[in-house]
Amino acid sequence: MPQRRQFLAAALAPLLTPTSSMAAPALPDAAGPYALPNTFVHPLPDPVSGRKYEVWVDLPVSATTASPADGPRPAVFVTDAPYAFPMVRALRNRVGQQGRNLADFILVGLAGPADESATDMRSRDYTPTNPLTRPHRPANRYGAPRYGDGALYLKYLADIVVPAVSARYRIDPARRVLLGHSFGALLGTQALFTRPDLFSHYILGSPSLWFDGRVMFDREAAYAQRHTDLAANVFQYIGAYEAVAKGPRYNTETDMVADVRRFEATLRKRRYRSLRIESHVLAGEDHLTVAPAGATLGLLWALPGRGPYQA
Repeated sequence: MPQRRQFLAAALAPLLTPTSSMAAPALPDAAGPYALPNTFVHPLPDPVSGRKYEVWVDLPVSATTASPADGPRPAVFVTDAPYAFPMVRALRNRVGQQGRNLADFILVGLAGPADESATDMRSRDYTPTNPLTRPHRPANRYGAPRYGDGALYLKYLADIVVPAVSARYRIDPARRVLLGHSFGALLGTQALFTRPDLFSHYILGSPSLWFDGRVMFDREAAYAQRHTDLAANVFQYIGAYEAVAKGPRYNTETDMVADVRRFEATLRKRRYRSLRIESHVLAGEDHLTVAPAGATLGLLWALPGRGPYQA
């Protein structure tokens, strides 16, 4: 029996062991970077700051064959374009099913200057105040060189980006959505209280309401003193792990889940006639993992398709 096993092992060895004659084929040189179909990069600098921002636009397939008689289309503007633009594009194409489950929207990516750090850009442009001027700021939270240009960036969006993109691509102002995550959602809350009509719908993912001593709750209170209505549609999502508890995926200091619930409760107490708001805490998700699922729910809420929904 041992001799028979040795014989079988010797016979099978050529079949199980790679030889020089079975070497992997050579991989040809790359022909170039992969480009997403129907996408366009528009340089669109800010005439005030001089920063060389870009706007990335992706058209659904149906838009490439559309006629003027089809009317204006909905659009989703996403912050943090390098991350959110390809993700939301994939969600529209996969979940949307060519307008059946999601309206076939135009996607607009808000991108920073190509030669600038995306982290530095979002820290500067998406935040309402500069905590670096505070004497007792937590050193571990504020490591960027600059903060607090949110108002300037919103002016750029309102004066330059939204009008230019809307005119070029015939965007429906009644279905103009802003989708932001973390600092991007913080930018969305600033727009709510300064330029609420800039977008018809706000999808706020894991909003950084903790920023600078929760300054946005002060901004909300100031808005409420001067206004009796807030015409906006607001959808918040956050991961259940973004609360404070023991465990590697939980937050260690800031209960962002409590902040989201407090924000919704505060706005509901104002009894704004034209406000629609809802919030979702997603089980099994943290600050890093929640965006795809949360964005999907927000898009289905903001821009439902012609239906009926089909998986």
